This record gives sequence, structure tokens and C-alpha cells, in this order.
Amino acid sequence: MGDLELESGQVLPDVRIAYEAWGELDAVRGNAILVLHALTGDSHVVGPAGPAHASAGWWPGVVGPGRAIDTDRWFVVAPNVLGGCQGSTGPASVAPDGVEWGARFPFVTIRDQVAAQVAFARALGIDRFAAVVGGSMGAMHVLEWAVMAPEAVERIAVLAAPAATTADQIALNSVQLEAVRSDPAFRGGAYYDAPDGEGPTRGLALARRMAMLNYRTPIELNQRFERGWQSDLDPLGGGGRFAVESYLDFHGNKFTRRFDANSYLTLTEAMNSHDIGRGRDGVAAALRRIEATTLVLGIDSDRYFSLEGQREIAAGVRRTIHGGEPVVLRSDYGHDAFLIEDDAVAAELARLLAA
Repeated sequence: MGDLELESGQVLPDVRIAYEAWGELDAVRGNAILVLHALTGDSHVVGPAGPAHASAGWWPGVVGPGRAIDTDRWFVVAPNVLGGCQGSTGPASVAPDGVEWGARFPFVTIRDQVAAQVAFARALGIDRFAAVVGGSMGAMHVLEWAVMAPEAVERIAVLAAPAATTADQIALNSVQLEAVRSDPAFRGGAYYDAPDGEGPTRGLALARRMAMLNYRTPIELNQRFERGWQSDLDPLGGGGRFAVESYLDFHGNKFTRRFDANSYLTLTEAMNSHDIGRGRDGVAAALRRIEATTLVLGIDSDRYFSLEGQREIAAGVRRTIHGGEPVVLRSDYGHDAFLIEDDAVAAELARLLAA
């Protein structure tokens, strides 16, 4: 896509955006939907695992033929975010000096990432989306799309995200950042020459374990694991472990095989930058600038991005499909419910697309 000037004034050269697409763009280019992923997601929204993606798509119950976002009707585009590690320009990309960017990769904001997405859309020849949809970090991008490029967005779906990252959320994120940076194998972000398995995997796995506790709920963990043991070995001084510890370990270690530690830092810090009211006379004034028909969905058990944030958005935008209160998804799965409760999420997205 060429060079991208960032909010900081720094220019990021030769930016590339990886993406996947499904369906066909119609003759008037009016049926495009942009789907934006969460922090640890990617462009592989639907489809089987394969050489390019170790895991199957992350939203198969929502996107696809006959689904709420019906790829027989809509042209669905999903880019990997700027700063990510699944094909788009990020810290693991090679800088102009021939060495990976690493920790030298510039600080990028949510607005920088949306600027890259806008340029990407224009490169595809899409000037207006029928809908822009995202959850968590992806929903932060959705809000910025609606404020930065209102002429390019007809509808938006904001799932499980606030209008501005709060001090509490920044604090939770900061502990994860420190976990990665404290790993001796992190080496100040210059670890790309390390043999396989010898990078900052312990720090990244620990950060992922912390994040999992934000994404899930006490109800789910208590009901699922209780105080069960992982093996016959007693965890009370007998060398054994509780089942819930093993669960977190499994997900932490699995995560390190598909994600880059520097990208985790870059994207988490971008989330910390999120504030649609910054430089726009505050959140309320920014929300009033949104012209798109809006779906705001929150989760009653979300302990990462609580309902208070979605209530502020729903009350502040001009036009929603549900009035001045958000749609509340009741689930024991916490923040991750927007990825798990497919039927409920799909029903609301179908309602938005019919509006």
C-alpha cells in the first residue's frame, strides 16, 4: 500500500496488509462488509486450518453461506491489523535496514491502524462498507471507522468494547506487558535470531494466562474445574497441579506457537491508546459524530470491558437498532462470549443488516 504517516509523525514505509475475502463484490460495490478481529485474532474468520493458519476460523457460526453475515449475499473482507503477526506489517517484518523491526517498530494507535484499514479498502476499490463489524479490539477499530470516515460506513456493530480504554483496563494490560518484557529471552525485543522455542515464550505464555482470566469468568472456571486435580498427584504438596492451572498452561503454551511477543506488546499498547474522544472534545462529542446505524452489544459477565462502556456508547450515538441501551448478552463465558455465543450474536447482526 505504500508508506503510512502515523499520528506520531513517523512514517512507516512500504506497509502491507494481509487479508482474506469471501463472496463476490457486486457491480455497484455496495455489498462489502468489513470484519475486524480482536487482539489475538487474525484475518482467518472462517475456513479450516492449513499451512497459513494453524487454527480453523474464529467465527464460523456467524460468517459463511447462509449465516448472519451471508457470504452468498455479502462480500466479506477481513484484514490482519497493522502491527500484527499474520502477514501484515508488524514488528517481525523486515525493516529497511534488512533486520526485523523488533522493538524498533513504531508506536501505533488504534487510529493509525484504522488509517491503514481505510487505505487498504481504497486499494481494493471499496469507498463505502454496508457494515463494519468487530469485537473487543476490533470494535475499537469499528468506532474509529465511524468517527474518522463516516461517509464510508453505513452500519456498525460494536461488540464488547468501550469508547475509551479505562485506567482499570490499562492496568490489567500493563501487567501482561511487563510479563513479556521481564522474560530474559525477550532481549529487548531482539530475539528473532533465537533457535526455535528459545524466544520469550515463558513471558508471552504468562501474559496469555493473565489475559485468559480477563476473558473468562469465575462462574465458568468454578463450574468447569471446581477444585479438580489434573492427575493422580496431589496438588497440595504432592507435586501435582489443579486442573485449572493445567488449562491455563495449555492455552498459554499453545498461544506462543502462533503469536509474536513484540506484536503482543504493539497491539496491547494500541488498545491502551484507544479513546475516541481524544482531540475531539471528549467521548460524548465524538459519539455524536457517528452517522451509521449502530448495534452495540455488551456481555453481562464481561470483567474486562464491562457493560458500563457499552451503555455509554449506546446512549451517545444518534441511531441504534435497539434504543438508548445496549443489547445485553447473558452468558457465563465473559468477554469471550461474542466469539462463543454464535446464535445470540448472529441474531443481532442479522437484525443490524436488515436495518
